[in-house]
Amino acid sequence: MPKTFKSPWILMMVVFALLISSDAQTTTKKKKRNVKSSTTTTATATSAATDKPNSPAPASATPPGAANNDKLEAALTQMDKSAAGFRSAEADFVWDQFQAIVQEHDIQKGKVFFVRHEKDTHMAAQITEPDKKQVIFTDGKIRFYQPKIDQVTEYEAGANKEEVESFMVLGFGGRGHDLLKSFDVTYGGEETIDGAKTVKLELTPKAEKVKKMFSRFILWIDPALDVSRKQQAFEPSGDYRTATYSNIKRDEKVPEDTFKLKTTSKTKVVRPQ
Repeated sequence: MPKTFKSPWILMMVVFALLISSDAQTTTKKKKRNVKSSTTTTATATSAATDKPNSPAPASATPPGAANNDKLEAALTQMDKSAAGFRSAEADFVWDQFQAIVQEHDIQKGKVFFVRHEKDTHMAAQITEPDKKQVIFTDGKIRFYQPKIDQVTEYEAGANKEEVESFMVLGFGGRGHDLLKSFDVTYGGEETIDGAKTVKLELTPKAEKVKKMFSRFILWIDPALDVSRKQQAFEPSGDYRTATYSNIKRDEKVPEDTFKLKTTSKTKVVRPQ
């Protein structure tokens, strides 16, 4: 039997570890530019005495926090409406995993697919650079295939299927207000990415055990399509992962074999115990 994880977040960390691991001889890494820290010294000047006191700032008719809350509510509501008709999505991606301890970036490119079924959503990622890999999440199982060593690593979500699924498809077809169940959500304004208008949402996990693995997430959501144009996931260690998505297509037919691993007759299947 495949290993069943009690915590879906530990399972996610395992998947991330598998995704970013690569053979040192074939993985191309992008060095982070050395940024010299600069100290800005602020000179404190003593002003001459004046009879006129400082004028108070004009009162705002609407407090900024209230305005942002209204915009957040509007964004989540639009996501809810878009999610109702969500059937599928596919996109090209670039995954950039930054490892703080060595100050290096590990870049991977490929294509990702999501298809909603009656009871669940299936996800598949086809990594094409630098090494070919496949990740598939269907029927409560995560299968990770490495053609280079012809091996499939399989994990069972078990009773945490719903939580694992919500993480695997985060930012693609989910209801906006469902985010509030697991995260404190903050509205971060609007940004244009790849020519599309997005809303920036910062997600802070509510569960302390989750915070120990991921301190926060940032999603740049295209609310009209209910898909992410960009995502960032931050770990307490200083490591973080940036995912950017382009050539996004929604509600088009996805071939059924997309969710089948392209294995061989000699493929080894590993189910960690």
